[in-house]
Order: sequence, then structure tokens, then C-alpha cells
Amino acid sequence: MANLISKYVVPGCRVDLQAIQHATSPEEIEGPRRSHQSQVLDILSEDRIEISMPMEKSKLILLPVDGEYDLYFYSDNGLYQCYARVVDRYKNNNLYVLVMDLTSNLRRYQRREYYRFSCALAMNSRQLEEEEISFADKGVDKLIPELPLKSSVVVDISGGGLRFVANYAYEAQSIILCKYRLLNNGQAKEYSLLGRVLSVRELENRKGIYEHRVQYVNMDSEDREEIIKYIFDEERKTLKNQKN
Repeated sequence: MANLISKYVVPGCRVDLQAIQHATSPEEIEGPRRSHQSQVLDILSEDRIEISMPMEKSKLILLPVDGEYDLYFYSDNGLYQCYARVVDRYKNNNLYVLVMDLTSNLRRYQRREYYRFSCALAMNSRQLEEEEISFADKGVDKLIPELPLKSSVVVDISGGGLRFVANYAYEAQSIILCKYRLLNNGQAKEYSLLGRVLSVRELENRKGIYEHRVQYVNMDSEDREEIIKYIFDEERKTLKNQKN
């Protein structure tokens, strides 16, 4: 895995962690993901690091071995993100240490466009037919209508793409049609968007359930702005509820 994390991240960097939720229905989502703050202690290799166990109000947060997280690194070169899994934890000179394996490549994080919001959205999708791919850049209205769709659950969404789980698997790099509804300004709107499947994996603890990571392609700027606005509005509601 060509992470090259040592090129961008050094010991002492702040790192935020958000737990990755795996679900197959909206009822299984536990709510917005909590963020924990930590610090990079050492770069063991290009895909393994040590970080300090996070604390909140002087209380140690014991993150579990095999727990999966989004990591956000605040380096001098900018903000970077990747996915990682806890593979070990131990105490060293009164310091609690987490050993984490990076499970995706490190990438520069554009805060506004790619902020991922944890959610539970019903989605229908299908893979594009070969004859549709050649004119997909002309818009979804050019696609073959009324082809059957498969149901799934979106577990996080951003202005750049989404992550969903389903009891079937698309092929990586395939182009799919994604249809879901969002509430904006008090009104529900259905979005029909094209996406490229970046990766697919079967969940270790849920056999037969597959997680897909999707990047939008040929997306209308108005749709992108509406999705970003939805995310920020929902975040503000969450923060307000937490304060109350």
C-alpha cells in the first residue's frame, strides 16, 4: 500500500478519529459518529502507526482492538485522511498506546467538499449497462428508464461521494446509478446521481454484507451544493441537540 504517510505526517501531529459504523438498515445506526482527539507517537511503517489513546475530561477512552476508524491528520502540509484499524494497544511508561494499521491510502482532505456525514439513508441503485456508459456524461436522463433497482443503506455521505452497505456486491470501478432522497429547506428531493465504485469489501463481522465506497462522476454543481448544505444543516442540528 503506497500510503507514503511519513512524507506528510510526523510524530506530534494531531489526529482525530471517528468510528466507522457498519449497518444494513437505518435502525442499526447509532447516531452521529463521535470524534476523539489523539496524537501521532511514531510512524512504524508506511501502513502502521502508533498514536496515543484519546482522553476526554481526563478520562481515558479505551478504543477496542479491531475497531475501525476514519483518521484525520492535521499536518503542516494540510489535512489528510485515511481509514485504519486498531491492531494492538498497550501501556508504556504510563502512556497508553494504540497501534493502528492503515487500511486505505492517505489522501488530501478537502474539508468542505469531502466532509463525511454519518447517516442512515435508504438508497436504490443499479449498475449501468454497457450501452449507457458511453453517454453517461450527458446526464441521467439519457439512461435507459425503468430498469430494476437494488436496495441498500447509505451510512455516510459527502459532496464527493458516499459509502453504502448491501447484501450484494458491485465490481470495483463499475459505474452505478444512485437514487436517494434528502430533506432540504423542509422539502424532500430525490437525487439520481452517477458514481464510480472505488472499493468493495465484505464486512468481517457480517458475512454476506458488502461495503461500497463510491465517488460521484459528472455531478451537477447545484446537486453538490445542495448535498453539502444538507450535511452542514444536519451537523448544526446535531450540535444544537448535544448542547441542549
